[in-house]
Amino acid sequence: MKKIIFSIALLLMFHIALGQNKKDASKPFVLGTIENIKSVALSENRTLNIYLPEGYNPKDSTRYPVVYLLDGSADEDFIQIVGLYHYNSFPWINRVPKSIIVGIANVDRKRDFTYPTTIKSDQKTYTTSGHSDNFIGFIEKELQPYIEKRYHTNSSKTIIGQSLGGLVATEILLKKPKLFNSYIIISPSLWWDNGSLFGLHGDILDKGFNQETKIYIGVGKEGLAPAEAPHVMEVDANLLAEKIKGTKSKNLKVYFDYLPDEDHATVTHQAVFNALRLLNPKRNDIK
Repeated sequence: MKKIIFSIALLLMFHIALGQNKKDASKPFVLGTIENIKSVALSENRTLNIYLPEGYNPKDSTRYPVVYLLDGSADEDFIQIVGLYHYNSFPWINRVPKSIIVGIANVDRKRDFTYPTTIKSDQKTYTTSGHSDNFIGFIEKELQPYIEKRYHTNSSKTIIGQSLGGLVATEILLKKPKLFNSYIIISPSLWWDNGSLFGLHGDILDKGFNQETKIYIGVGKEGLAPAEAPHVMEVDANLLAEKIKGTKSKNLKVYFDYLPDEDHATVTHQAVFNALRLLNPKRNDIK
């Protein structure tokens, strides 16, 4: 009996030790790195979540496209966008090239993603709003140079923005279109300042605009915007697409995508998936 008990005890100790070894052998699943950049334009430090594609090696000469993601915190859109690009870059799919994803974590998105408004009620509701010029300056003069100096990048630059992020992405498109050559704009809050952005005539609308630029505008079934004047999200997004399509430049490709099964809260994931397909068509996608 003692021998049996002793054998059982040895067996239990073996399993405990084995489990301990397995535990010791575990390691974190790392999706990316967290970096901080000191911004003069914004007078603060900003957090970046950065994903480097499989095979990235700072010692070789391979250079990668960069995707700049607004609302890029880990608890916002960073993880899902990394997943979409990773999936679509699989060799058997080969929709997009392996890419560096730069998620810009938020501090105050109402401050950073909106230009000044003349609507008194919005000035009172969104007290910190109206400083997108500083945020755009941060992207142009600090963030892009930082990424291009630190990582092996090529000339392909994409911005992804949804809601207010879509508003500031549209502002960049109209005011400084050459900051990016691909725009993924989702459910943009074009109602801001009673749609005054529609009145802006940017370089991208000129016949002589010479940078090849791809633009995706997606929107769900979202209805009335939270604005003083009536604005329907779907209508505004479609008007934006038509405004850009109306340009005589031959260097623009514009895609409007209405997703009636999605709403403002659910549209981002499906819209980005669709954008990657539309902006990077394979032969059998072209009809």
